[in-house]
Amino acid sequence: MVEKLVWEDYLTIGLYFAIVLAVGLWSTCRPNRGSASGYFLASKSMHWIPIGASIYASNIGAPMFIGLAGTAAAKGFSVTIYEWHAIYFLIALGWVFVPVYVACGAYTMPEYLRKRFGGRRIRLYSSVLSIVEYILHNISAEVYSGAIFMQQLLGWNIYLCVFIILGVTAVYTIAGGLASVIYTDTLQTVILIAGATVVTVMSLTEVGGWSGLLTRYPMAATNYTLQNQTFYECGMPREDAFHIWRDATTGDIPWPGAVFGLTTLGLFTWCQDQVIVQRCLSAKNLGHAKAGSLLAAFLKLFGFLLFIVPGLISRILYTDDIGCADPQKCFDFCQNEAGCSNLAYPLLVLRLLPAGVRGVMLAALLAALMSSLTSVFNSASCIVTLDIWRQFRKKAKETELMIVGRLTILVLIGVSILWLPILQQSQGGILWFYLQAVKSYLVVPWCMLFLLGFFWKRMTEQGAFWGLMVGLVVGLIRMGLDFAISAPNCGSGDEDKRFDVVKKVDFLHFAMILAGVSTIAMVSISLFTQPREEKKLYRVTWWTRHAVPEPELTDDEYEEEDVKQNGGETSKDQPEQLEVQEIEFQSSSGLSNFSRYLRNWLCGTVEQPQKYISPEEKAEIRKKLTSIKHNSKWGRVLNICAVILGTMTAFLLGYFG
Repeated sequence: MVEKLVWEDYLTIGLYFAIVLAVGLWSTCRPNRGSASGYFLASKSMHWIPIGASIYASNIGAPMFIGLAGTAAAKGFSVTIYEWHAIYFLIALGWVFVPVYVACGAYTMPEYLRKRFGGRRIRLYSSVLSIVEYILHNISAEVYSGAIFMQQLLGWNIYLCVFIILGVTAVYTIAGGLASVIYTDTLQTVILIAGATVVTVMSLTEVGGWSGLLTRYPMAATNYTLQNQTFYECGMPREDAFHIWRDATTGDIPWPGAVFGLTTLGLFTWCQDQVIVQRCLSAKNLGHAKAGSLLAAFLKLFGFLLFIVPGLISRILYTDDIGCADPQKCFDFCQNEAGCSNLAYPLLVLRLLPAGVRGVMLAALLAALMSSLTSVFNSASCIVTLDIWRQFRKKAKETELMIVGRLTILVLIGVSILWLPILQQSQGGILWFYLQAVKSYLVVPWCMLFLLGFFWKRMTEQGAFWGLMVGLVVGLIRMGLDFAISAPNCGSGDEDKRFDVVKKVDFLHFAMILAGVSTIAMVSISLFTQPREEKKLYRVTWWTRHAVPEPELTDDEYEEEDVKQNGGETSKDQPEQLEVQEIEFQSSSGLSNFSRYLRNWLCGTVEQPQKYISPEEKAEIRKKLTSIKHNSKWGRVLNICAVILGTMTAFLLGYFG
């Protein structure tokens, strides 16, 4: 089963690593990476093209190649809804959510929640839960997908490959922060799209074009499936394979769940998750943030051709492997009795593409893995540094924050490697559905929290927190029931002993139920608790985003603002005039100078005098960073483009529905 690579493939992969590392290290030479704004938000100086490319690359990770294409091979067009549904959420990100995030001056989503609701517990709870979710979902998905590709198909040592990939990404992510991640993501987006386009064109040619795909896929089943009624139901492609909208009760993605349940997952993923939002917060102004989210939305249109179509073609070309229905035969091929559809895309790459070109696509797969991991690492370090560490070290200097942020990435890398043996033992089945199901159990209450916080000023901190607790308990109960008893493998003949609430309620339908339960709890508790003062809601809701006064801060938050602006010392401890002092670098040897330079470069520390920033200067800086104004003509162009893109997406959803 292992396909051998030739020297051309290794040369292509080696060049890819060299170029990515060079771009990443080049971006570390940018100024201001020694401050929180510079490291975590790229000094808010990013243009729309790298922002859009980074959003796209952050989402198009290895699970897309493995999970999305694999699900398409098994189920048909239905999974396309995840790609095209996201287009509307990305438009909402730029036009609805980012203006509020920018207006209130938030760096992270937990910080926004603190500004909106006050108190500490929601911010701390959301920070911890975000880190847990990143480790168990994002990092796990990337590493597991990479393990599928590298171990089962390439025959490489998993730990060596993961160590090399994480090592390369760590160098430029730790050193350069968000700027490095965004610039390398831009390069990797080009590689991803180019490589995936080559696979689509060559695979379509192999099966006789679009008409060949439509003709051959419905009969893409093994001989024993066609001859044995036991395997017929689970081994044959679905009759509705070429339709996106599926039956409400028998569909693998039932249409009510796709319309309503998926909306809660999509809103959280695209509009409330730190990984995606952080890219838009790095924009130089709101116009570039909107344009970046629109570019990412436009690129999502092509997911159908780049991932879905190759998945279907892989089943046509390698039916005995990808379309296996006998649990024993599936296990013999891919060591997974639930099926081998997860291998659809990697198998297509390794068996169809010629030497050299295959190396380009392997580089694209590695690019997908690396871009997503670096995005998660940077966002996680941002949350740990600004939302958790600062809770306990309110007067931490910028140097300390930079070191904590970089050490966080190293810890996450260590956890990723330690998590690998557990992932190797998991039976993912259809990986995409597994990942989305887990997400539906955990993030739906957070989606409702943000929506209510944005559009309902009466929402209180008590209602938000206890509503989250109710949603968490309900979600964990469903997740426990889901994982307590596994579904029997198709064709095994075993009785389905799962609970009725699991068998008869699809996870997308459950997301709708969980959204309703969470909303009722949050609204009810809020109505029985004291509302927040109006002056504390300035610029933290959709209705107050243009308010001239800043949100009123507590004494603790005033202290945090002082620390943030003055590098660890509060303004009352600073002199009234600007102090300038020369720093003399004294060392006994050139080696000491070099070691100091290397330490400062890697840790992001800057040996320069601290200057006092007057309250007036701070107010002016804050006003500039929280401005949501942009060129009106440019805004009208963006509005027209958003309407056109939304209309195109609606047409495609109707045409393939």
